Parts: sequence; structure tokens; C-alpha cells
Amino acid sequence: MKLPTKPRIIKLSFFFALILSAALAPQCARAQDPWEARNRDAWQRPDEVINTLGLKPGSVVADAGCGKGYFTFHLADRVGPHGKVYAVDIKSDLIADLRREAEAKMLSQVEAVVGAADDPHLPLGALDAILVVDAYHEMHDYDAMLEAFYLALKPGGLLAIIDYEAEPGAARSSYFEHHKMPAEIVREDATRHQFNFLRNEPGFVVPQWPKKLYFLLFEKPRDSQRLRESRSNAAGGTSWSRYPEAEELVHDQTEKPLSS
Repeated sequence: MKLPTKPRIIKLSFFFALILSAALAPQCARAQDPWEARNRDAWQRPDEVINTLGLKPGSVVADAGCGKGYFTFHLADRVGPHGKVYAVDIKSDLIADLRREAEAKMLSQVEAVVGAADDPHLPLGALDAILVVDAYHEMHDYDAMLEAFYLALKPGGLLAIIDYEAEPGAARSSYFEHHKMPAEIVREDATRHQFNFLRNEPGFVVPQWPKKLYFLLFEKPRDSQRLRESRSNAAGGTSWSRYPEAEELVHDQTEKPLSS
């Protein structure tokens, strides 16, 4: 039996190494992909975000701009079967996939909602918190969305906005185009809609990306009198024209503790 020569052995070894490399490449890519759920947990710190929102079993929360549901399912684990997670996105295919996944996992607390560009279709005065991750920069109808968020939250409810850092001073259209938004603009928008700015929470750095995300926390006023005055002074009374049922809710609403 003739044994292979040394050059042939080297060629065969190189050939098999190429095959093995090609086979393992997708797995290596997934292992390094910062957006894979198991990798994302390390830098996105979902438990820390949820703790900041004060969520607990029985809480009611919205994941606005939920995408494929990364945060939705973390939120569902926290609020449990007696809570509620409204997973909202304007892309109906993503919502259909998320709904199927929630059903497969038997997560009855997840309600998948196809929102509109100017309305997340959330129940009025029902939410303890709203989380907006990597989505605010996509909201061209930001005033309408902030108005809807305000009306959906209970007094004292929290709004968290996590988005990509950007230098201020450019036209707003350029931020839409580059998928990022200065924190200063977000603060101006939210406070114009009567949200109280609470603080900057520690932000996030995406591995292998030259980008950082900030984490802004806002609160809907707890004081019912201030709540009535702030909405009655809203420019043009747009809240009542778009949500006629909200006027009675706001004027009758008294301070209620967030779910415990």
C-alpha cells in the first residue's frame, strides 16, 4: 500500500481545515454577534433596565417599538401571568411572529399590538411604565406618540427612552436618516409634553460597534391637580381632539399607587 507523500498530506490537511472553518464560521459569527440574545444580555443589562422601571409581578408595561421582542420577553418574565406586556410595533410581520412566539411559550401576559405611526394603540391611564428602545429616532410623529404615551401612563408612571447618541445641532431629518437622536432633543420633546425628567441612567456600549446608547428616564406627574392643569394647557387641545375619552379620564383621575 502506497502511503501519501508529505506534500499530499499537507494539501489534504489544508483542505479539511478549510471545510471545518466554513462549517464553524456561522457558529462563530453568532457567538460574536452582539444582537444575539445571549450576547446582548451582557451589554444591554435587561434586568437592570427593568429594575429601574420598578416593575414587579402584576405590573403593566409597554414595549413600544418592540421589534422581534427582545425586551418583550424579559418584561413578560418579570410581570408574570398576572401582569401585562403590550408589545407594539408598526410592522405587522414582526408582530405576527412575536404573537406566535408568545403563544408557543404560553405567555398569556403578552399582548402583541400593531401600532400606527402616530398612535401606539395603548389603553388610557393603565400603564405603570413604557419602554422605548432603539425606536424613538424612527418616530416621525413624535409629538403624537409622546401624547399617546402620556395618556396611557398612570400618574407617576415611567417613560424610559434608550437610543443612540448623536451630536446636537443638525436638522431633525438627518437624525431620522442616520438612525440616532441627540438626548437633548428627546428631553426637550418629552418635557414639552409635560413629562418630568428624572435622570440619566447609565448607558450602553454595543460591542464591536462604534456606537453608544443613552438611557433617559421620565415620569408622568403624580399630582392630579398638576396633571389636569398641564393637559388643559396643552397646545391646541390636541389631546382631547385625538382622544375625546381621555378628557373625562384625566379630570376624574385621582392619585392611584402604581401596581404593587
